[in-house]
Amino acid sequence: MTKPHPRMTLVLTENWTMTGGRCDLAAPVRWAREAEEAGFDSVMLSEHIVLGPDAGADGPMPNPREYAAPGNQAPDTPWPSSIVLLSAIAAVTERIRLAAAAVLAPLRHPLLLAKELATLDLLSEGRLVVLPTVSWSADEYAALQVPFTRRGRLLDEHLAAWQLLWQPGPATFEGEHYRFRDAWLEPKPYRAGGPELWFGGSTLHSAVLRRLVTYGHGFNPLGRPTPGELEKLRAAMAEAGRDMSELEMVGGTRAAFPDRTSVADLGRALEAVPEQMEEGFTTFCIKPSQFTDDPAGVGDFCREVMRRVERLTG
Repeated sequence: MTKPHPRMTLVLTENWTMTGGRCDLAAPVRWAREAEEAGFDSVMLSEHIVLGPDAGADGPMPNPREYAAPGNQAPDTPWPSSIVLLSAIAAVTERIRLAAAAVLAPLRHPLLLAKELATLDLLSEGRLVVLPTVSWSADEYAALQVPFTRRGRLLDEHLAAWQLLWQPGPATFEGEHYRFRDAWLEPKPYRAGGPELWFGGSTLHSAVLRRLVTYGHGFNPLGRPTPGELEKLRAAMAEAGRDMSELEMVGGTRAAFPDRTSVADLGRALEAVPEQMEEGFTTFCIKPSQFTDDPAGVGDFCREVMRRVERLTG
């Protein structure tokens, strides 16, 4: 049986050592176009709406090229609107998928967010993928006057409401936090039922597992899931009458930095791809600023990634 060819995802946010995210927003749009030309499958953007003091409570990350984590980033870190930026990317690309990762659904009303996501899916002709999540910053929730302790329940109501809103006709929803009657959300998304939904987190806790089984098209964990977690997911999918083949398994690369100021070795990071493929993962995220400091060299970087992945997985 022929092994599936790995699909590569270029992470466009968190590249702060190459783009400040204010005056040079054209850079990630250009990188998305270059990734498409190099053969990448998708690009990924994450978001915060605002940050507060808890964003940097644990001090800065050891190397500024690391992935952002709770408490390791300055509150003035730029996080451009992922939906707006993906719209710009959709307008200049044709094939590459648009992954809106870490969409903080509880910080908006489900009618508003369902409309924005449907419009972007329609604009991109069905290339949108959405990873709805709750995130970690209590300060962000406080600034938007949304109860932090109820963020999981709010997300669950979003998912149920979207499912209704993206179907033909008007929608009526009676939840604990959101209610609407005979609401026509038009235009509908490009795809029947709306964009594909991915779910993930630092652990496969019960809420993530339930959302995956009920709504999920993909599993995008933060880090490597344990064999026990993968088995738990298989069992839950089977119990729901679903097969694991219905889930896109999203893995990644982890950079090993030699010091606090240098980029990581690309070859070493990509060595993890074949092992993850053996576990069933098919899509792999990589952040360019972990391996290059040259904002003009992202196209070359993408081509080099594709060459190396092809040699590794042949």
